[in-house]
Amino acid sequence: MQHREFGSTGQSVSDIGLGTWQLGGTEWGSVGDDEAMETLRAAAGSGVTFIDTADIYGGGRSEEFIGRFLKETGRRDDFFVATKFGRRGDPGWPDNFRPETIRGHVEGSLKRLQIGRIDLLQSHCVPMEHLRDGTVWETLRALVSEGKLRSFGASVESMDEALECLEVEGLASLQIIFNPFRLKPAEVLFQSAREKNVALIARLPLASGLLSGKISKETVFAESDHRNFNRDGGKFNVGETFAGLTLDVALPVVESLQQLASKKMSLAQWALRWCLDHEEITVVIPGSRRPDQVRENAAASDLKRLSSKTHVAVFELYYESVRDHIRGAY
Repeated sequence: MQHREFGSTGQSVSDIGLGTWQLGGTEWGSVGDDEAMETLRAAAGSGVTFIDTADIYGGGRSEEFIGRFLKETGRRDDFFVATKFGRRGDPGWPDNFRPETIRGHVEGSLKRLQIGRIDLLQSHCVPMEHLRDGTVWETLRALVSEGKLRSFGASVESMDEALECLEVEGLASLQIIFNPFRLKPAEVLFQSAREKNVALIARLPLASGLLSGKISKETVFAESDHRNFNRDGGKFNVGETFAGLTLDVALPVVESLQQLASKKMSLAQWALRWCLDHEEITVVIPGSRRPDQVRENAAASDLKRLSSKTHVAVFELYYESVRDHIRGAY
Protein backbone atom coordinates (compact mmCIF):
# COMPACT_ATOMS: atom_id res chain seq x y z
CA MET A 1 0.00 0.00 0.00
CA GLN A 2 1.32 3.42 -1.01
CA HIS A 3 0.79 6.59 1.02
CA ARG A 4 0.37 10.27 0.20
CA GLU A 5 0.58 13.45 2.24
CA PHE A 6 -2.87 14.71 3.18
CA GLY A 7 -2.62 18.32 2.06
CA SER A 8 -1.33 20.72 4.69
CA THR A 9 -2.19 18.50 7.69
CA GLY A 10 1.26 16.95 7.96
CA GLN A 11 -0.32 13.50 8.02
CA SER A 12 0.11 10.62 5.59
CA VAL A 13 -2.74 8.35 4.47
CA SER A 14 -3.09 5.25 2.32
CA ASP A 15 -3.90 6.28 -1.24
CA ILE A 16 -6.67 3.69 -1.32
CA GLY A 17 -9.20 4.33 1.43
CA LEU A 18 -12.55 2.82 2.35
CA GLY A 19 -15.90 4.51 1.85
CA THR A 20 -18.45 3.19 4.34
CA TRP A 21 -21.87 4.44 3.25
CA GLN A 22 -22.70 0.84 2.32
CA LEU A 23 -21.87 -0.39 5.83
CA GLY A 24 -24.38 1.90 7.48
CA GLY A 25 -27.62 1.84 5.55
CA THR A 26 -29.37 -0.25 2.96
CA GLU A 27 -28.95 2.17 0.05
CA TRP A 28 -26.35 -0.17 -1.52
CA GLY A 29 -28.05 -3.36 -0.38
CA SER A 30 -28.08 -4.83 3.10
CA VAL A 31 -24.82 -5.55 4.95
CA GLY A 32 -24.97 -7.55 8.16
CA ASP A 33 -23.09 -6.69 11.35
CA ASP A 34 -20.53 -9.49 11.00
CA GLU A 35 -19.85 -8.71 7.35
CA ALA A 36 -19.43 -5.01 8.11
CA MET A 37 -16.82 -5.77 10.77
CA GLU A 38 -15.03 -8.28 8.55
CA THR A 39 -14.89 -5.67 5.79
CA LEU A 40 -13.23 -3.17 8.14
CA ARG A 41 -10.78 -5.81 9.32
CA ALA A 42 -9.94 -6.71 5.73
CA ALA A 43 -9.28 -3.05 4.96
CA ALA A 44 -6.87 -2.78 7.87
CA GLY A 45 -5.19 -6.03 6.86
CA SER A 46 -4.70 -4.66 3.35
CA GLY A 47 -2.97 -1.53 4.60
CA VAL A 48 -5.90 0.88 4.35
CA THR A 49 -5.57 3.72 6.87
CA PHE A 50 -8.13 6.24 5.53
CA ILE A 51 -11.76 5.54 6.50
CA ASP A 52 -14.55 7.82 5.28
CA THR A 53 -18.04 7.90 6.78
CA ALA A 54 -20.86 10.34 7.63
CA ASP A 55 -23.22 10.89 10.52
CA ILE A 56 -26.21 10.17 8.26
CA TYR A 57 -25.05 6.78 6.94
CA GLY A 58 -27.58 4.42 8.45
CA GLY A 59 -28.49 7.13 10.96
CA GLY A 60 -25.03 6.73 12.52
CA ARG A 61 -24.70 2.96 12.11
CA SER A 62 -21.62 3.28 9.91
CA GLU A 63 -19.87 5.42 12.53
CA GLU A 64 -20.82 2.89 15.21
CA PHE A 65 -19.20 0.06 13.25
CA ILE A 66 -16.03 2.11 12.87
CA GLY A 67 -16.06 2.89 16.58
CA ARG A 68 -16.36 -0.79 17.45
CA PHE A 69 -13.57 -1.60 15.00
CA LEU A 70 -11.21 1.04 16.44
CA LYS A 71 -11.87 -0.16 19.98
CA GLU A 72 -11.35 -3.77 18.92
CA THR A 73 -8.00 -3.10 17.28
CA GLY A 74 -6.65 -0.72 19.92
CA ARG A 75 -4.87 1.03 17.02
CA ARG A 76 -6.73 4.34 16.90
CA ASP A 77 -3.61 6.30 15.89
CA ASP A 78 -3.01 4.06 12.87
CA PHE A 79 -6.17 5.27 11.13
CA PHE A 80 -7.27 8.58 9.69
CA VAL A 81 -11.01 8.86 10.36
CA ALA A 82 -13.05 11.27 8.23
CA THR A 83 -16.74 11.87 8.79
CA LYS A 84 -19.32 14.40 7.58
CA PHE A 85 -22.14 16.53 8.93
CA GLY A 86 -25.06 18.53 7.57
CA ARG A 87 -27.61 16.06 6.23
CA ARG A 88 -29.18 14.61 9.37
CA GLY A 89 -32.89 15.08 10.00
CA ASP A 90 -32.43 16.20 13.59
CA PRO A 91 -33.36 19.01 13.13
CA GLY A 92 -32.67 19.12 9.37
CA TRP A 93 -32.03 21.95 6.93
CA PRO A 94 -31.47 24.85 7.41
CA ASP A 95 -31.00 24.46 11.17
CA ASN A 96 -28.25 21.89 10.66
CA PHE A 97 -25.87 24.76 9.86
CA ARG A 98 -26.34 26.68 13.10
CA PRO A 99 -23.29 26.58 15.41
CA GLU A 100 -25.11 24.81 18.24
CA THR A 101 -26.45 22.14 15.88
CA ILE A 102 -23.05 21.53 14.30
CA ARG A 103 -21.56 21.12 17.76
CA GLY A 104 -24.28 18.69 18.76
CA HIS A 105 -23.76 16.60 15.65
CA VAL A 106 -20.00 16.55 16.23
CA GLU A 107 -20.52 15.30 19.77
CA GLY A 108 -22.77 12.58 18.40
CA SER A 109 -20.11 11.48 15.90
CA LEU A 110 -17.40 11.46 18.57
CA LYS A 111 -19.56 9.24 20.76
CA ARG A 112 -20.43 6.79 17.98
CA LEU A 113 -16.83 6.64 16.75
CA GLN A 114 -15.56 6.24 20.34
CA ILE A 115 -12.73 8.71 19.78
CA GLY A 116 -11.70 11.99 21.36
CA ARG A 117 -10.94 13.87 18.18
CA ILE A 118 -12.09 13.56 14.56
CA ASP A 119 -9.22 13.64 12.07
CA LEU A 120 -11.33 15.29 9.36
CA LEU A 121 -14.85 16.68 9.55
CA GLN A 122 -16.41 17.51 6.17
CA SER A 123 -19.48 19.54 5.32
CA HIS A 124 -21.76 17.09 3.51
CA CYS A 125 -22.94 18.49 0.17
CA VAL A 126 -24.11 21.70 1.84
CA PRO A 127 -26.16 24.20 -0.24
CA MET A 128 -24.18 27.03 -1.80
CA GLU A 129 -25.77 29.72 0.35
CA HIS A 130 -24.42 28.03 3.47
CA LEU A 131 -21.00 27.49 1.90
CA ARG A 132 -20.88 31.25 1.37
CA ASP A 133 -22.07 31.95 4.90
CA GLY A 134 -19.03 32.16 7.14
CA THR A 135 -20.92 30.73 10.13
CA VAL A 136 -20.21 27.10 9.23
CA TRP A 137 -16.50 27.66 8.72
CA GLU A 138 -16.13 29.82 11.85
CA THR A 139 -17.70 27.02 13.87
CA LEU A 140 -15.37 24.40 12.39
CA ARG A 141 -12.30 26.53 13.02
CA ALA A 142 -13.42 26.93 16.63
CA LEU A 143 -13.83 23.16 16.98
CA VAL A 144 -10.29 22.66 15.67
CA SER A 145 -8.99 25.15 18.25
CA GLU A 146 -10.88 23.29 20.98
CA GLY A 147 -9.35 19.95 19.99
CA LYS A 148 -12.57 18.31 18.81
CA LEU A 149 -11.29 18.21 15.21
CA ARG A 150 -7.84 17.82 13.74
CA SER A 151 -8.92 19.42 10.46
CA PHE A 152 -11.98 20.21 8.35
CA GLY A 153 -12.96 20.01 4.70
CA ALA A 154 -15.93 19.90 2.36
CA SER A 155 -17.67 17.19 0.35
CA VAL A 156 -19.25 18.83 -2.70
CA GLU A 157 -21.41 18.01 -5.70
CA SER A 158 -20.25 20.57 -8.27
CA MET A 159 -17.04 22.27 -9.27
CA ASP A 160 -18.63 25.67 -8.55
CA GLU A 161 -19.04 24.54 -4.95
CA ALA A 162 -15.48 23.19 -4.88
CA LEU A 163 -14.01 26.46 -6.11
CA GLU A 164 -16.08 28.39 -3.56
CA CYS A 165 -14.74 26.20 -0.75
CA LEU A 166 -11.15 26.62 -1.90
CA GLU A 167 -11.36 30.22 -0.72
CA VAL A 168 -12.14 29.15 2.87
CA GLU A 169 -9.35 29.80 5.35
CA GLY A 170 -8.07 26.61 6.91
CA LEU A 171 -9.77 24.18 4.50
CA ALA A 172 -7.77 20.94 4.49
CA SER A 173 -9.59 18.92 1.84
CA LEU A 174 -12.25 18.63 -0.82
CA GLN A 175 -14.18 15.46 -1.53
CA ILE A 176 -15.26 15.28 -5.17
CA ILE A 177 -16.65 12.83 -7.70
CA PHE A 178 -13.80 11.77 -9.97
CA ASN A 179 -13.64 8.85 -12.40
CA PRO A 180 -13.31 8.38 -16.19
CA PHE A 181 -16.90 9.63 -16.58
CA ARG A 182 -16.25 12.78 -14.54
CA LEU A 183 -13.16 14.66 -15.72
CA LYS A 184 -14.23 18.23 -15.04
CA PRO A 185 -12.18 18.36 -11.79
CA ALA A 186 -9.01 17.81 -13.82
CA GLU A 187 -9.99 20.71 -16.06
CA VAL A 188 -10.99 23.32 -13.49
CA LEU A 189 -9.93 22.27 -9.97
CA PHE A 190 -6.67 20.36 -9.85
CA GLN A 191 -4.30 23.26 -10.37
CA SER A 192 -5.93 25.48 -7.75
CA ALA A 193 -6.09 22.66 -5.21
CA ARG A 194 -2.43 21.88 -5.79
CA GLU A 195 -1.42 25.54 -5.38
CA LYS A 196 -3.35 25.79 -2.10
CA ASN A 197 -2.11 22.39 -0.87
CA VAL A 198 -5.67 21.15 -0.39
CA ALA A 199 -6.08 17.37 -0.35
CA LEU A 200 -8.50 15.85 -2.87
CA ILE A 201 -10.59 12.82 -1.91
CA ALA A 202 -12.11 11.01 -4.92
CA ARG A 203 -15.47 9.43 -4.21
CA LEU A 204 -17.41 7.18 -6.60
CA PRO A 205 -14.17 6.18 -8.37
CA LEU A 206 -16.07 3.19 -9.78
CA ALA A 207 -19.04 5.32 -10.94
CA SER A 208 -21.59 3.66 -8.64
CA GLY A 209 -20.49 0.24 -9.86
CA LEU A 210 -20.45 0.91 -13.59
CA LEU A 211 -16.67 0.52 -13.59
CA SER A 212 -16.86 -2.85 -11.92
CA GLY A 213 -17.72 -4.13 -15.39
CA LYS A 214 -20.55 -6.18 -13.88
CA ILE A 215 -23.56 -3.93 -14.55
CA SER A 216 -25.76 -4.35 -17.60
CA LYS A 217 -29.32 -3.59 -18.63
CA GLU A 218 -30.23 -6.94 -17.10
CA THR A 219 -28.84 -6.10 -13.65
CA VAL A 220 -31.34 -6.24 -10.81
CA PHE A 221 -30.47 -4.53 -7.54
CA ALA A 222 -32.00 -5.07 -4.11
CA GLU A 223 -35.25 -3.21 -3.59
CA SER A 224 -33.61 -0.90 -1.02
CA ASP A 225 -30.62 -0.09 -3.26
CA HIS A 226 -30.62 3.59 -4.25
CA ARG A 227 -29.78 2.58 -7.81
CA ASN A 228 -33.04 0.66 -8.08
CA PHE A 229 -35.27 3.33 -9.66
CA ASN A 230 -37.49 3.63 -12.74
CA ARG A 231 -37.43 -0.08 -13.42
CA ASP A 232 -39.35 -1.89 -16.14
CA GLY A 233 -40.03 -5.50 -15.20
CA GLY A 234 -37.13 -5.47 -12.75
CA LYS A 235 -34.62 -4.42 -15.42
CA PHE A 236 -33.11 -1.11 -16.41
CA ASN A 237 -34.77 1.14 -18.92
CA VAL A 238 -32.28 2.15 -21.62
CA GLY A 239 -33.02 5.81 -20.96
CA GLU A 240 -32.62 5.55 -17.20
CA THR A 241 -30.13 7.91 -15.61
CA PHE A 242 -27.35 6.05 -13.82
CA ALA A 243 -24.27 7.80 -12.41
CA GLY A 244 -25.32 10.93 -14.26
CA LEU A 245 -25.65 9.20 -17.64
CA THR A 246 -28.26 7.16 -19.42
CA LEU A 247 -27.31 3.53 -19.80
CA ASP A 248 -27.40 3.75 -23.58
CA VAL A 249 -24.55 6.28 -23.26
CA ALA A 250 -22.69 4.73 -20.33
CA LEU A 251 -22.50 1.05 -21.25
CA PRO A 252 -20.74 1.50 -24.62
CA VAL A 253 -18.19 3.69 -22.84
CA VAL A 254 -17.63 0.96 -20.25
CA GLU A 255 -16.98 -1.49 -23.08
CA SER A 256 -14.41 0.88 -24.57
CA LEU A 257 -12.70 1.30 -21.21
CA GLN A 258 -12.54 -2.47 -20.78
CA GLN A 259 -10.62 -2.65 -24.03
CA LEU A 260 -8.12 -0.12 -22.66
CA ALA A 261 -7.69 -1.98 -19.37
CA SER A 262 -4.80 -4.34 -18.88
CA LYS A 263 -5.59 -8.05 -18.70
CA LYS A 264 -3.37 -8.15 -15.60
CA MET A 265 -5.97 -6.33 -13.50
CA SER A 266 -9.73 -6.14 -13.09
CA LEU A 267 -11.62 -3.20 -14.58
CA ALA A 268 -12.22 -1.91 -11.04
CA GLN A 269 -8.50 -2.02 -10.28
CA TRP A 270 -7.77 -0.32 -13.58
CA ALA A 271 -10.23 2.49 -12.75
CA LEU A 272 -8.68 3.01 -9.31
CA ARG A 273 -5.18 3.00 -10.79
CA TRP A 274 -6.35 5.54 -13.37
CA CYS A 275 -7.52 7.84 -10.57
CA LEU A 276 -4.28 7.46 -8.62
CA ASP A 277 -2.19 8.31 -11.66
CA HIS A 278 -3.43 11.87 -11.15
CA GLU A 279 -1.03 13.11 -8.49
CA GLU A 280 -3.48 15.77 -7.32
CA ILE A 281 -5.72 13.00 -5.98
CA THR A 282 -4.69 12.21 -2.41
CA VAL A 283 -6.93 9.22 -1.73
CA VAL A 284 -9.72 7.33 -3.49
CA ILE A 285 -12.54 5.89 -1.38
CA PRO A 286 -14.27 3.00 -3.13
CA GLY A 287 -17.09 1.49 -1.13
CA SER A 288 -16.81 -2.23 -0.45
CA ARG A 289 -19.48 -4.53 0.95
CA ARG A 290 -17.30 -7.62 1.33
CA PRO A 291 -13.73 -8.40 2.45
CA ASP A 292 -12.75 -9.75 -0.98
CA GLN A 293 -13.79 -6.46 -2.62
CA VAL A 294 -11.64 -4.53 -0.14
CA ARG A 295 -8.60 -6.65 -0.89
CA GLU A 296 -9.07 -6.36 -4.64
CA ASN A 297 -9.42 -2.59 -4.44
CA ALA A 298 -6.45 -2.17 -2.11
CA ALA A 299 -4.18 -4.07 -4.50
CA ALA A 300 -4.59 -1.26 -7.06
CA SER A 301 -2.29 0.92 -4.97
CA ASP A 302 0.78 -1.11 -5.88
CA LEU A 303 0.00 -1.54 -9.58
CA LYS A 304 2.13 0.22 -12.17
CA ARG A 305 1.03 3.54 -13.59
CA LEU A 306 -0.99 3.34 -16.78
CA SER A 307 0.56 4.46 -20.02
CA SER A 308 0.28 8.03 -21.27
CA LYS A 309 -1.40 6.58 -24.36
CA THR A 310 -4.12 5.10 -22.16
CA HIS A 311 -4.69 8.40 -20.38
CA VAL A 312 -5.00 10.25 -23.67
CA ALA A 313 -7.50 7.67 -24.90
CA VAL A 314 -9.64 8.09 -21.75
CA PHE A 315 -9.75 11.86 -22.18
CA GLU A 316 -10.63 11.53 -25.86
CA LEU A 317 -13.43 9.11 -25.01
CA TYR A 318 -14.76 11.51 -22.38
CA TYR A 319 -14.85 14.47 -24.76
CA GLU A 320 -16.34 12.47 -27.61
CA SER A 321 -18.91 10.34 -25.80
CA VAL A 322 -19.48 11.51 -22.23
CA ARG A 323 -19.07 15.20 -21.43
CA ASP A 324 -22.11 16.52 -23.29
CA HIS A 325 -24.40 13.80 -21.89
CA ILE A 326 -23.85 14.26 -18.13
CA ARG A 327 -26.97 15.20 -16.20
CA GLY A 328 -27.20 17.03 -12.89
CA ALA A 329 -24.78 19.18 -10.91
CA TYR A 330 -21.22 18.77 -12.10
